[in-house]
Amino acid sequence: MQSETDTVRRILNELGDTWAIVGLSTNERRAAYGVAKVLQRHGKRIVPVHPKAEAVHGEQGYPSLDAVPFDVDVVDVFVNSDLAGTVADQAVAKGAKAVWFQLGVIDEEAYERTRAAGLDMVMDRCPAIEIPLLD
Repeated sequence: MQSETDTVRRILNELGDTWAIVGLSTNERRAAYGVAKVLQRHGKRIVPVHPKAEAVHGEQGYPSLDAVPFDVDVVDVFVNSDLAGTVADQAVAKGAKAVWFQLGVIDEEAYERTRAAGLDMVMDRCPAIEIPLLD
């Protein structure tokens, strides 16, 4: 069985570079804004997903995950824990390879469903914190 650290490393290094960031808007005070910039600096293509469908960091935004007209590798979730399970289910339906629940986003049932569907998943962690630890 893979450890969570192994899963983090696999998601960041092996599963692809297109990251849909659910909850990303142009609000610079929100954590998603800064995390998206870090992901870009590390070679990831970010895809903003937010009801306003705003362009962020030079990338076209979409109002929902199912509105993204191309495949995404990882779905990074910046919504309340109450909404996160629905996003995880949408990620499975979209064909993503992994789901990443940000710090403070916890839904054990969604974690189990997502893993049972064959996706890698981490919960309550931040890729902007984890990426520098890979070096």
